[in-house]
Amino acid sequence: MRPPSSRRRRQQQRRGDTGEHGGSSSERWLLTYADMITLLLALFVVLFSISAVNVSKFKTLKETLEQAFSPHILSGGGSIVPNGGSEATNHQAAAAIAALTAQKAHSATLQTEEDQFRHLKEKLDAYARQHGFSEAIETTIARRGLIIRLLTDHVLFASGSAVLKPEAAPLLAEISHLVNLDRSHAISVEGNTDDVPISTSQFPSNWELSVARATGVVRYMIGRGVAASRLEASGVAGERPIASNSSESGRSRNRRVEIALLRGSGSEGGLPR
Repeated sequence: MRPPSSRRRRQQQRRGDTGEHGGSSSERWLLTYADMITLLLALFVVLFSISAVNVSKFKTLKETLEQAFSPHILSGGGSIVPNGGSEATNHQAAAAIAALTAQKAHSATLQTEEDQFRHLKEKLDAYARQHGFSEAIETTIARRGLIIRLLTDHVLFASGSAVLKPEAAPLLAEISHLVNLDRSHAISVEGNTDDVPISTSQFPSNWELSVARATGVVRYMIGRGVAASRLEASGVAGERPIASNSSESGRSRNRRVEIALLRGSGSEGGLPR
């Protein structure tokens, strides 16, 4: 049998080549299908990871957000973010934020004021110890402000008199200097007596005596550079005792002048209205 001719072999080779290429093209869809399956698998993995929520952490987050946006932050108000966004909602949120900011600023101001009072108290107490006035001066930080209590006996005034003694000058000068370190607080000077009646041509009663003593201290402080706009003088006679008037020691404690740096007087140093 004769071998195939070269022409026939070339035809067979061309048919074989065409068949091989045709088979390869028919299997290319498997690559696309595999890519699609891979993408779907990745999609399902992502969806599963999103759906797997830590319940405890989610609950904590929910409670924290409810507290942050609840009406309990400010008394008498509605929730900061009620259902549905609107212009009214924005105004409520802005008002709540402004109120919180003002509250924080007020708290900071109060703390600063408390620190100022404590600083002045420490300086006054140190001065009293160093100069032998520990028995004659008491300082306390009260709701009203910083109270400087001066016992009048043997320090400020003679009995039945409203004229300052010379030995009172150094103490009142130091007090005037210290209250001028911070000029934002108003100062109230209050005269007090015991309950023993007085009746003289100058002071018909303890009311006049207590007012005159407070006024004398105010005049001295003005002379030492304390602004008159910060000061006020008043007398209450024996109506506000701090000790019993049944003993001489108690009456001695009641005869006093109180200098009070008042809280919240404002930055201009005027008296509160």
